[in-house]
Amino acid sequence: MKIGESDALIIVDVQNDFCPGGSLAVEGGDEVATKLSGVATHFRVKGARIFATQDWHPENHSSFKDNGGPWPPHCVAGSNGAELHENLSLPIGTSIVRKGSDPEVDAYSGFLDSNLEEQLRRTEVTRVFVGGLATDYCVLNTVLDARSLGFEVTLITDAIAAVNVEKGDGDKAVEKMQSAGAESASVDEIKAA
Repeated sequence: MKIGESDALIIVDVQNDFCPGGSLAVEGGDEVATKLSGVATHFRVKGARIFATQDWHPENHSSFKDNGGPWPPHCVAGSNGAELHENLSLPIGTSIVRKGSDPEVDAYSGFLDSNLEEQLRRTEVTRVFVGGLATDYCVLNTVLDARSLGFEVTLITDAIAAVNVEKGDGDKAVEKMQSAGAESASVDEIKAA
């Protein structure tokens, strides 16, 4: 698994609101941020691309409970909760991809309501490595969309964390991603590549 210029790291939604203390906190979010910082540095050294997605919602977003959605308000554009977590250290040249600015679109996937696919195609990326938050929502949908768009995908299995609204949701999401053709690798395996 040699990392090179046709590879990209996609860091999904490692934002304050999805980490401990946030409005929609995922247990282990802080550790995910720290692990992905190391992976990002490795990708930069290998000449690969790095993308970090951010939920960037308007205050009237349809996913918010006040507007009939399932979630508490989170990642409101310009708020502290929408900022990337302080443990996530990104190399110079990282592309920030904002999604979910359309109030009617959930945009769980990094490819929805964003220009992520366009950026990957323009830079001739063929394989993506995905980690971040949360396994059972935004990571799952980003991986499934990447596969449906024809990208090779490797899920970074120890740099993800799940909401687990229902017990086992995270494990089921990993199984779905693998069934869709995603490979799996740990942070250490990637750093050894």
